[in-house]
Amino acid sequence: MLNGLWLGFFLVAAVSAMAQWLVGGNAGIFAAMVESIFAMAKLSVEVMVLLFGTLTLWLGFLKIAEKAGIVEWLAKVLGPLFARLMPEVPPGHPALGLITMNFAANGLGLDNAATPIGLKAMRALQELNPGSTTASNAQILFLVLNASSLTLLPVTVFMYRAQQGAPDPTMVFLPILLATSVSTLVGLLSVAVMQRLRLWDPVVLAYFIPGALLLGGFMAFLGTLSAAALASLSSLMGNLTLFGVIMLFLVVGALKRVRVYEAFVEGATEGFDVAKSLLPYLVAMLVAVGVLRASGALELALDGIRHAVNWMGLDTRFVEGLPTALVKPFSGSAARAMLIETMQTQGVDSFPALVAATIQGSTETTFYVLAVYFGAVGIQRVRHAVGCALLAEFSGVVAAIFVCYWFFT
Repeated sequence: MLNGLWLGFFLVAAVSAMAQWLVGGNAGIFAAMVESIFAMAKLSVEVMVLLFGTLTLWLGFLKIAEKAGIVEWLAKVLGPLFARLMPEVPPGHPALGLITMNFAANGLGLDNAATPIGLKAMRALQELNPGSTTASNAQILFLVLNASSLTLLPVTVFMYRAQQGAPDPTMVFLPILLATSVSTLVGLLSVAVMQRLRLWDPVVLAYFIPGALLLGGFMAFLGTLSAAALASLSSLMGNLTLFGVIMLFLVVGALKRVRVYEAFVEGATEGFDVAKSLLPYLVAMLVAVGVLRASGALELALDGIRHAVNWMGLDTRFVEGLPTALVKPFSGSAARAMLIETMQTQGVDSFPALVAATIQGSTETTFYVLAVYFGAVGIQRVRHAVGCALLAEFSGVVAAIFVCYWFFT
């Protein structure tokens, strides 16, 4: 899948450049494409320097949380809910703890760290699967919730914005939180309909009703604020939440007599190993995206969408942020490349860049997740997983666009 996407970027760029040369005599297009190759390779290394630090930092803190029992506590708290949503998983099964750890890593925006944990969870669920090549209900629900992007603290998005010089990297915190809430809710409801899950079960309602009331009340409060106040509140809450999570991990770890420094170093070492494996993929995708942009092919596609949106009488400013949404279902590295490229060409705090950052934080690499998670356990028949995951993905993109207009205009 990634091979075809990457090769497709270059082929489309080559066809676009040849057309411009033959029709318009634009020979300079080839020089621009070659220049973009080296520029994007350099940018990849610059981005990776900060990515090394970010993944190392957060996997270190996540290891403290794991050793302090925070993850285990979350598994116990969510146990009754999982028992209703995944009735085929026995109480106390290791899969529940792994699922909780996966959700925790995703919630912190550590998608690269969440993947190894998620693969372990999928293997544990496969042990309970009566059909070795057909996805079980529990596996589908787990995958769709992953594909809906359970992001509560999108630290990698903050990192990319900081690397590109954003004065306030956390400004997109609340927009991402609201958009990802929509995508997760749609993903859960779609699976519940297909699997006939009893969402009206008293235990399920005991979890969902307080959350829904809090979210509804919070959104009603946000509706009373101006765009400037919304942006300011998003920044404040993003920074407070980020620092609060760090202090929570450290304080609980100290109270539980965890050797926090040693635990941090252990997790940070894992984060370094994860980060260094990403550089080749980031270089490959950033170079491909740079060539695609330099060839004019990407702008041509966006012009088509822009004309359609304009024909419907809608504002077109969000269109420049759509490249991230168009490639996100296929490749996380391509989406990151599109986000970085949008911030570079449009400005880190421009409206398109804010839309792209919100989409990046509230959607997931649906086809990649399907291929990796199901492929790891030999699942061939995925049943309703694709439809539910894509519906959640689409809902997240639409919500991200609407929320950005609400917050930033």
